[in-house]
Amino acid sequence: MVKTTSPYHCNSCGVALKERGFTRFPCPICGTVIGRCTRCRTIGAQYICPKCGFTGP
Repeated sequence: MVKTTSPYHCNSCGVALKERGFTRFPCPICGTVIGRCTRCRTIGAQYICPKCGFTGP
């Protein structure tokens, strides 16, 4: 798992968020922006907030 702090990269795999279908949303605990690529969203890859450690699919 890749931990990124950039809202321009997928928090799960680290790929740049350029393709259609990606999303960015605030962490439900601390509000840090989390980015997710289409592939990781589709397969339900786990992500971890780099600031507070919240884990979600």
